[in-house]
Amino acid sequence: MPQKVVPDTSVLISGLFTDLIQKGEVRGEVIIPEFVIEELRAQASRGREIGFKGLEELKKIRAFANEGKVTIRKAGRRQTYEEIKLARYGRIDALILDVAREEQAVMFTSDMVQALVGEVEGVQVKYYKPYEKGITIEVEEMLTPDTMSLHLKEGTRPYAKRGKPGKIEIHYLRKELLSEQEIEAIIKQIMDAARYEEEGMMEIGEHGANVIQLKNMRIAITRHPFSDGTEVTVVRPTTKLTLDDYKLSEKLKERFSKKMEGLLIAGPPGSGKSTFAASIAEFLLKEKSATVKTLESPRDLQVPPEVTQYGPLDGSFAKSADILLLVRPDYTIFDEVRKTQDFQVYTDLRLAGIGMVGVVHASDPIDAVQRFMARVELGMVPHIIDTIIFIKAGKIEKVFDLKLLVKVPSGMTEADLARPVVEVRNFETNELEYEIYTYGEENVVIPITGGEKESPLVALAKQAIIREVQKYDRYGEVEIAGERATVRVENDVIPKIIGREGSNIKELERKLGIAIDVMPKSPTLGKQIEFDMIESGAALIFSVNKHFVGKMANFYFDDHLVFSATVGKKGQIRVAKDSDIGRMALAAYIKKRLKAFV
Repeated sequence: MPQKVVPDTSVLISGLFTDLIQKGEVRGEVIIPEFVIEELRAQASRGREIGFKGLEELKKIRAFANEGKVTIRKAGRRQTYEEIKLARYGRIDALILDVAREEQAVMFTSDMVQALVGEVEGVQVKYYKPYEKGITIEVEEMLTPDTMSLHLKEGTRPYAKRGKPGKIEIHYLRKELLSEQEIEAIIKQIMDAARYEEEGMMEIGEHGANVIQLKNMRIAITRHPFSDGTEVTVVRPTTKLTLDDYKLSEKLKERFSKKMEGLLIAGPPGSGKSTFAASIAEFLLKEKSATVKTLESPRDLQVPPEVTQYGPLDGSFAKSADILLLVRPDYTIFDEVRKTQDFQVYTDLRLAGIGMVGVVHASDPIDAVQRFMARVELGMVPHIIDTIIFIKAGKIEKVFDLKLLVKVPSGMTEADLARPVVEVRNFETNELEYEIYTYGEENVVIPITGGEKESPLVALAKQAIIREVQKYDRYGEVEIAGERATVRVENDVIPKIIGREGSNIKELERKLGIAIDVMPKSPTLGKQIEFDMIESGAALIFSVNKHFVGKMANFYFDDHLVFSATVGKKGQIRVAKDSDIGRMALAAYIKKRLKAFV
């Protein structure tokens, strides 16, 4: 064996060089180019797993040197700024070759191009094939036809989830715990396959987290500090379905055939959303002769080869969308819409005229709409989404249809309360299930069906009244009966809630469109007093003895409290004649059944 060897970055990252030292095939002096250390440091600084892998290999070489198996020496110099900028064009590889030439050493590499260039330049080269293509890796051997996912973690028993959506069982693969050495060997196989297999690609490569798409497997690898231990999770689809397998109604088939521009597929994790999305892609391609593309990260939809799958360009789906607009697809499948930027991309593409099919996580079909409401204007939602399909346990559980109308929301009676309302109807029955509209400064989602005892307006009004009442009495109570609310509070806060001449209550009634009565929690008649009442313009003026100035007066119609108010400086209380309180007080006074107590 040669006395001097120079390893490049590829043979270090693959782990082959330390294996050769371990086997005794490399002895003598190992020369580590400064360029190699700098490149691995740069990769690790960017959070890339290959950088950390290479640095770990250098640590192993140092340990072998301490054991006397080899000697090590650094050579070369640090990179210049220009060399760093040219690294992606092979500048670092050229500098490593220069070191091997100057040292008259043999260069060890796993990069075929580097090996060929070395031979052209007269440098002694040892090329080691990094990976044997086409071999079956260990995780593939663990998969059975009905395995949906594998879960491997050091220090635990490996297990698989088998079955189909809605009927999944856990099967432990063995009784022994998985050791660190075993899981690291599995990870090495996966990483090599992702790097060298044509059907493998690294979707996410960060320190502590890697996501790899290998054939039809989506593999997530996590390490400390991201996770509390090294873990490998393998997920793959177990079935490939067509739309016919979902037994669609004729009405839904017609929607897919004629009008489907903004579709959301919602459901909890593992419910079969992506499988359904793939079946839609195949339907659009074959039945509608449409050009279909996908946006995915990772790219794991099982779609025909005619459907091009796009990932985030330079880490951004917004950049991918720019390319899509140039490609001009008829439909785009977006799997999955997670981040705010994803929702914006979906919206932009839809408004640009591209038919969109989005996949979102949601525990309830209406939740899918609410996730958009937080990111776009309410009036735009029906222009972006016209259909929501909720998938659960691999089956279509509910379909919603969205439309925008200007109308008085259900439960409201005043015509001047008309506003833009998004109707969410059951697609199959056309039954109105939800209304979405602006109430005050908030967008609210009101269920219309489902056995609600309170009307939507009353439910909202009750919440608003309670918020207002609790400013004065944190234990205030509100009761709703039809279109009238009764507020019960402590006696001393009643005037504050009513306001001067009933201004506070009138404003609240106007805002909420519901009549409000204010009553004491514990009515007490107290001492009956004499009073006079006169009409003055738009007000009723009640006059009592000035001895009661500043005290609370309660006016009753028989046993029913009409109103409570604080006696003013002149011994007077004013009530608006056209208010509900004024009309009731006047009727009671005419019948001579109005009494006052202090």
